Formats: sequence, structure tokens, C-alpha cells
Amino acid sequence: MSKIRLSSGAPWEDKIGYSRIVRAGKFIEVNGSVAVKDGEVVGLNDPYAQAIRIIDIIEEYLIKVDSSLSDVIKCRVYLTDRNQWDYVAKAFSERFKSIKPCLTMLIVKELVSPEYLLEIEATAVAD
Repeated sequence: MSKIRLSSGAPWEDKIGYSRIVRAGKFIEVNGSVAVKDGEVVGLNDPYAQAIRIIDIIEEYLIKVDSSLSDVIKCRVYLTDRNQWDYVAKAFSERFKSIKPCLTMLIVKELVSPEYLLEIEATAVAD
């Protein structure tokens, strides 16, 4: 089975030893993603804006391995404040309502940086 591994170029990927996305045959895993663009956090204190940015990142990398959001079968959301889940749900619904992948939403104490309100990872299966 052929494998494709892509990096975002973030320095910690090589330091820790992981890829942004891995495609093994028709199976695709998108690593946990946070709301960053050009090295800056997007949507400070705005979980909706962060969720939209993260889904955009997931979509961007899926396209790079000949896939799309429509191939997503499961997402896992790690959220730092349970009172903000509905903002994330709104963003998720806007982008995945017709796709309807499985979803797990977990409340965590914190992420690597306090500016990150959530992190999302995705699993896709492409034709």
C-alpha cells in the first residue's frame, strides 16, 4: 500500500516527528489542527472563527492528497471550554451538515498554547 505524508512546514513536525496528513491507500488521517494562518492565531477568543479556520486547514490538506471534506467519516474536537461547544457546533454544521461524519467532542483542560480554544482532527476514506 502506498503512503503519502505531507508536512505543513511547522518546525515542531520535524522536532517531534509527525506529519500534518497521511494517506495510506484510501485511508486518510489529518493530524490535530489548530487555528493558525501565517504563524498567527486566527480568531483569538472566538471559538467559531477558530473552528472555521481549522476546517479550512483540514480541507486544504485533503485536497493535496486528492480528497475532500465529503470523504471525512469522523472528526474529533478537543475543546477547552464546555460553554463554547455551541459555537463549534455552528461552524461544524455549516461545513459538514450534508456530509454528516461521526463526531466526538471532548472537553480538555488546555491545549499547547492558551490562545488555542480547540483542536480538530479528521479521518477520511477516499475512493
